[in-house]
Amino acid sequence: MATGTKRDYYDVLEVSRGAEVDEIKKAYRRLAVKYHPDKNPGNPEAEERFKEASEAYAVLSDPEKRARYDRFGHQAIGGEGFTGFDSEVFVDFADILGDLFGLGDLFGTRRRSDPSRPRRGSDLRYTMSITLEEAATGIERKIRVPRLEACGACSGSGVEPGTSPETCPACGGRGQVAFRRGFLTVAQTCTRCGGRGKVVQHPCKACGGRGRVEREVNLEVRIPPGVDSGVRLRLNGEGEAGVLGGRSGDLYVVVAVEPHELFERQGPDLHLVRPISVYQAILGDRTTLKTVLDEEKELEIPAGAQPGQVLRVRGAGMPQLNSRGRGDLYVHLDVKIPTSMSTEEHQLIQRAAELAGDDLAPDEGFLQRLKRKLANEG
Repeated sequence: MATGTKRDYYDVLEVSRGAEVDEIKKAYRRLAVKYHPDKNPGNPEAEERFKEASEAYAVLSDPEKRARYDRFGHQAIGGEGFTGFDSEVFVDFADILGDLFGLGDLFGTRRRSDPSRPRRGSDLRYTMSITLEEAATGIERKIRVPRLEACGACSGSGVEPGTSPETCPACGGRGQVAFRRGFLTVAQTCTRCGGRGKVVQHPCKACGGRGRVEREVNLEVRIPPGVDSGVRLRLNGEGEAGVLGGRSGDLYVVVAVEPHELFERQGPDLHLVRPISVYQAILGDRTTLKTVLDEEKELEIPAGAQPGQVLRVRGAGMPQLNSRGRGDLYVHLDVKIPTSMSTEEHQLIQRAAELAGDDLAPDEGFLQRLKRKLANEG
């Protein structure tokens, strides 16, 4: 395309002269996708528009070139026209079209991870089931964990001792192979060496060239008082060994507290159903109960206690994690009505009912009447 026939770069990208860099990039992306030769095979006009847009973007995306172009026009950049791709300028272009058409690392500019660099090992997860009592007191427990560790024979290199990796014959040690596709030069990761540039002709016999072997290790885990289900404890560096000398991952021990036959937990608080007799409910009583830490606490049942009434025992719940405080214990009263009584007991309670002015139906059994009365008052 001759200098005299060049269109204004802003007109080419269909943006204003004051357009921001992001706007210019979006405009170029749209035109690159629209006019790319792979999308328009055998269309020379589309190919020319694609080159034109790429040339305009190469200038307007560079602040220094754009400033010169704004002052002096096409002469500021020597009127070179489209002569190829600058790998520094066209990193964005590689990202756009490499992903769009599946061409891999276009022009060798894609920022990619180096497969030969050390990589961190994977993290591991271990679920530990403990009782509520163990969660309250805290415990130390040994666990057995299977994990990948660095091979001792080759020190994690994967190469048989006494040998060394050789330069990949397919890519010449570059880690990439290039081929042409139309007017584009496409670079892809070498399939022979996986992008490392080296191949192992003599893999380590102990680990099969993997550099890591699976072993089971014994670890001691300290569970602090007050943990609840779902709490994660991290053991730094106790995960899988890294690759090529990378640091090891971490081990996460996830706590699962088993349900308790007596206590129900809600955060740091505990709930307990306590059966009491009908006489304790009527007269009141002072009794003791055991906490989750096997302590004896006094429980005062008030006279006239109702079925389902909740009594609070402060500081008798679970220890709070990483704190000296404790939750509370909530005691739910379960009034038990006797299913049988002696004649003397029957007469005494009959007399008590008469003194209270209760009109008890003669055809109704005493226990049934007492149950009905308690139910009505509950």
